[in-house]
Amino acid sequence: MPKSVVNPEFLPVLEKMPSFDGLSGMSLPEVRETFLTSVRLIEGKPLPDVEAQEEYVPGLNNAPDVRILTYSPRKCAPKAPAMVYIHGGGLVSGHPEVDDPKCQKLASQLGLKVFSVDYRLAPEVKYPGAIEDCYAVLKWVHENADKLGIDREKVVVAGESAGGGLSAALSLMARDKKEYKLAYQLLIYPMLDDRTATTSDPAADFGEFVWTRSANKFAWQAYLGSDAGGANTPAYASAARAKDLTGLPPTFIGVGSMDLFLCEDLDYAKRLMAAGVPTEVMVVPGAYHVFDMYVPDAELSRRFADAYCAGLKRVLGL
Repeated sequence: MPKSVVNPEFLPVLEKMPSFDGLSGMSLPEVRETFLTSVRLIEGKPLPDVEAQEEYVPGLNNAPDVRILTYSPRKCAPKAPAMVYIHGGGLVSGHPEVDDPKCQKLASQLGLKVFSVDYRLAPEVKYPGAIEDCYAVLKWVHENADKLGIDREKVVVAGESAGGGLSAALSLMARDKKEYKLAYQLLIYPMLDDRTATTSDPAADFGEFVWTRSANKFAWQAYLGSDAGGANTPAYASAARAKDLTGLPPTFIGVGSMDLFLCEDLDYAKRLMAAGVPTEVMVVPGAYHVFDMYVPDAELSRRFADAYCAGLKRVLGL
């Protein structure tokens, strides 16, 4: 797919992007340095009306404590809505600080208390380490809701890329365990299907820029080992494997028209609708993976953020 298809506002940053195409030939420190190089292109400023701090949450099943960053509006409703936010990074890299600008804006604009999860990364910790860390934070938020000033009926989960995939898996896990209720799932260009670029390639024309097929294959194999793309991948690892999507919370799925995940995301959205889940879908024309993180002030990035914020407002009664 030629660069001429890229929205002109997104082109300048694309020229500065490091290539993720050769991850399989790199050492793990080199892989993470490639991610950090791209993250340095993201600019954000602390917002004076949001208080940010670090906390540690008990891990599940004797796992280590989970580090989280919390974002609280300085002026907040007595029982505020809450968001468990899950960062991207292909399951092998990243940290909550990457999403500091986005989490601050969500807290400031919507009055949400945001809890951003520093889950354990692959390949040192394979599945189910990351999803168990995310569930540990959801558990902590619910069980400490009174102390945290949170409305248990208005807890949402959100994430981008690998974090979007973990958010979808967390929604499935919460539905099945029946311990905690989610009000909404916000899936931003989510990484949902380990079969994409491992055993099948449903999107031959997509994924040329930023997050490529080879990068995706590397990430899934780091997380799942040799089972990536196989017949027995569990749904809590790869949400697209879930056979039953009934009973999931209202959903927003957004993705760029040039994103490797376009087909798997649209397929998941169709299946959610068929299962009776209220689902909103937005495809951003001329957008590659993580476009909004790198060019947040572009017109299409603003429209994208406005759309999912409107969905949150509607569901949470804000």
